Amino acid sequence: MTSSIIKIGSRTICGILILLVGGQMLSGQPQKSRRSGGLKTIQLPSPSLTGSVSVEEAISKQQPVRGFTDKPLSYAQIGQLAWAGQTLSNDVNERGGEPLEMYILTAEGLFIYRPGAHTLEQVSTADLRKQLSTTAGQDAIAQAGCDIIIAAAMKKTPPKSGIKALKFMPLEAGQAAGNIRLQAATLGLGAVFVNEFEARNVERVCRLSVDSTPLLIVSVGFPMEQKPQEGPSMKTAGAAGNVVLIVPPVNFRDEEFFGTQRILTEAGIKVVLASSKVAILQGMSGGIAYPEITLDKVRVEDFNAVIFIGGKGAAEYFNNPTVLEIARQAAAGHKVIAAISTAPAILANAGVLKGVRATGFLSERGLMLKGGANYTGTSLERDGLIITSSDFSAVTSFARAIVTAIAENR
Repeated sequence: MTSSIIKIGSRTICGILILLVGGQMLSGQPQKSRRSGGLKTIQLPSPSLTGSVSVEEAISKQQPVRGFTDKPLSYAQIGQLAWAGQTLSNDVNERGGEPLEMYILTAEGLFIYRPGAHTLEQVSTADLRKQLSTTAGQDAIAQAGCDIIIAAAMKKTPPKSGIKALKFMPLEAGQAAGNIRLQAATLGLGAVFVNEFEARNVERVCRLSVDSTPLLIVSVGFPMEQKPQEGPSMKTAGAAGNVVLIVPPVNFRDEEFFGTQRILTEAGIKVVLASSKVAILQGMSGGIAYPEITLDKVRVEDFNAVIFIGGKGAAEYFNNPTVLEIARQAAAGHKVIAAISTAPAILANAGVLKGVRATGFLSERGLMLKGGANYTGTSLERDGLIITSSDFSAVTSFARAIVTAIAENR
């Protein structure tokens, strides 16, 4: 999960997320009971405890999402997602751990989910999605018809577990978010994580209780059709080529992996995923990937490009002999070589950046200079067949540069 920092009084919690769900609450109308001030309680349909999609299928169905359609979600779908996210929290609460709360924002207003009764209890009639989108800097929030906010309920935290709660609440919230993402996949829905926001601003926009601190936002809805972009690089590249993505086993940057994979695939390029193990890989924001081959099985000559994905976990590869040798073989074989955010440090340690104009995450500047790179600090650099990017915000330009370079080098 992506680490961020939030303040609860004088204490600090590391690790924030947020969940969002797209669509409007329409079909399968549940019972409603009116409350004072025009507020209401919605009795959700009972959640399904069995399904036809296996865990493996759900994992494989998780795909990067570019946006959502306006097709609405039913109360049954929203209830199923809320149930999936709160199940873990219920168990934690029974063990005397860190209680979590779940708020759901729709066009009808803001609701709090009551897992015991499986109801949505309205706390506001205002549609705050656009404001929340602006605050969190994520367009998907405005597109989504339902935003689920996972928050820490500090007033419910047992006094003796205060320090433990500060440490583990973000972890529990991340697991709850993972449950929702898997549940979304079984329902044919897509999910987008929003992982950088100021908790206090979210509290202010949604007017949350002073005892509720938002920890996570995820956007779930019917994904838009993944159509190839009409940028110049796409037209130039045509449809051929094979690339290998070298991904850290843990803490890869979700946006870098999924964004790069999507754009390359749309360009007709076959993408092979390699890592130090053939097992489920976990991203910093909770994304899941499954590699096809281990690093020692990578045959550089079989690929048009070798791409290194960054994130905190990429540090594991900085001095990995197998990874460094892959980079050296790619350079010797005149292959396209690309690395993003922290991953350019791998190229520097492999000795392939000597005299090369390159960029990367600022934290790796020292290693890159030591490796002989002409570090620029810009968002994207291409020097011959070597492409580097400073962070995930430039992933689209990064991936398109790879597509273009492959086409020119064939």
